[in-house]
Amino acid sequence: MQASWMILASLFFASMSVCIKFASAHFHTVELVCYRGLVGIAFMAALCRAQGVTLGTRVPMMHVWRSIVGVLSLSAWFYAIAHLPLATAMTLNYMSGVWVAAFLVGGTLVMGRLSDIGKQGPVVLTVLSGFAGVVMMLRPTLDQNQLFAGLIGLLSGLGAAFAYLQVAALGRIGEPEARTVLYFSIGAMVAGAIGMLFTGASAWTWPEALWLLPIGVLAALGQLCMTRAYSHGATLVVANLQYSGIVFAALFGMFLFGDQIPLLGWAGMALIIASGIAATALRARALPNPPAEEH
Repeated sequence: MQASWMILASLFFASMSVCIKFASAHFHTVELVCYRGLVGIAFMAALCRAQGVTLGTRVPMMHVWRSIVGVLSLSAWFYAIAHLPLATAMTLNYMSGVWVAAFLVGGTLVMGRLSDIGKQGPVVLTVLSGFAGVVMMLRPTLDQNQLFAGLIGLLSGLGAAFAYLQVAALGRIGEPEARTVLYFSIGAMVAGAIGMLFTGASAWTWPEALWLLPIGVLAALGQLCMTRAYSHGATLVVANLQYSGIVFAALFGMFLFGDQIPLLGWAGMALIIASGIAATALRARALPNPPAEEH
């Protein structure tokens, strides 16, 4: 079931990215973040009420930290979607799975498990392969003088890795998925509203403004599915399954926006996916108790 939840989340997020791509021509990134949070609050508040989930929490600061890193990652991802081919932006954000692998391996070494050093080599190679795939994916981006947007997209994946590990930690102490997603939506709305104080608000025009509604709904559905997957599944296994979103985004980009993905780009996607799968297998055999999962 964890596999089904993450694949479904990837489809929701890929569909959301399509809406963001259309809406970004008319709205600033911070506006999209704010409206995404606002719609998400309404959606998740209704879900919490239906499920009987209370709003009180024993770990408010964990939710604050999850919201801070999550909103920063979300903003960077929205910016990348607006300025890069859809599949490229999605792939850079979904590098979080490789980042998670790097964090778990590094955390194990920091904890002094010297006996595991010999087992780290293959895992490190898979992580390096993932970053090699990023370089292959970014070559068309660099050719189009979009280095800054590519860097922002890569940072969105780094931030997402921190956020995903926090989601896993919240789930393991018993926080309901609906509450976790609701608090994140509140954080997105507040951060976006603060940003709008500096950037201003764009005029609402129809039908362009209609793209704002599915952004929030699809994001809330994807966030809920992702949270459930991370809360009940092994962190690296779930992280690797999100790569299915790359395929969804590539197809959407080709058919809806006419994005042309060169052979090198497809090879980069395949390398990233393969490295993620290999990291999962090696981690299960060599690192059965990674630090992040212990919390």
